[in-house]
Amino acid sequence: MTHAPTLAPGGARREMPLIPADSTANRALVVVIAIMTLLACLTAGAALQTERAAWSWRDQVSREVTILLKPTASDDADALARAVAAAATQAPGVEFAHALSLEETGRILEPWLGRGVDVLKLPLPRLVVVRMQAERTPDLAALTRVVHAVAPQAGIDDHTLWLSRLATIAGIVVFLAGAIFVLMLVAMATAIGFATRGAVAANRDIIEVLHFVGASDHFVALQFQSHFLALGLRGAAIGGGAALACFVVTSLLFAWWSHSPQGVGVSVLLGGFSVGLFDVFLLVVISVGVAALTGYISRWIVHRYLFELL
Repeated sequence: MTHAPTLAPGGARREMPLIPADSTANRALVVVIAIMTLLACLTAGAALQTERAAWSWRDQVSREVTILLKPTASDDADALARAVAAAATQAPGVEFAHALSLEETGRILEPWLGRGVDVLKLPLPRLVVVRMQAERTPDLAALTRVVHAVAPQAGIDDHTLWLSRLATIAGIVVFLAGAIFVLMLVAMATAIGFATRGAVAANRDIIEVLHFVGASDHFVALQFQSHFLALGLRGAAIGGGAALACFVVTSLLFAWWSHSPQGVGVSVLLGGFSVGLFDVFLLVVISVGVAALTGYISRWIVHRYLFELL
């Protein structure tokens, strides 16, 4: 940053910055930028993790098909379920098919029915779970024909409605995270604008003297841009580093908790929480972008002020 020469005691010359490098206002702005950067990084990271979890759910659920059997009183439910499972494995694109026993169905319904319920006395339908091959597009029409040849009353659910709702919910979450991210950038830009205007007002006499003695607008604006860019880099580095520490600690805690009985369900639901190179790259991009935004806003405001002096 260019400095203005002044006379020190005894006539010695020393360099003083056009804008004080350390002041209460500067420290407050660094804190604001750090907090906003932290929140922006956390919001972007949460949106990314949500999108990853949604893709993991869609990939798993889209490969599963559930066959619902409602045997009549004259049918052998177990034999019918096994026959449907054997027939389903013959359909193209099917990886495997498994007929759930009543005990397995009871364990699935246990969170809703509670423990100790005698599922043998309940008129529960029989379920056959079919897993489709990942490398092939599911041929539901062929699977339906094969299953209906054995059990015409069987219903086939490919979870299309559930997948549609999941995609909608994930899209809403990502949209809200993006909206919050934009609002935080606007709030940060407003704070930077007020800080720049305050610095301009405090150094108005110096700016006007430099302007009238022939200093170019580019020169004066560059002093403010360099000053606020340095503040932006400090705040963004602190906020981005804090966000990275939060993600790393959360990843370690999640890995530890997912091995406990209470965390298994959450692990299945969220599909895991990890921090990769792309996450680190995203945090760096956001932090650098915040610092660049700080410098650009200060430069733009100073240019507008100098234009008004003409």
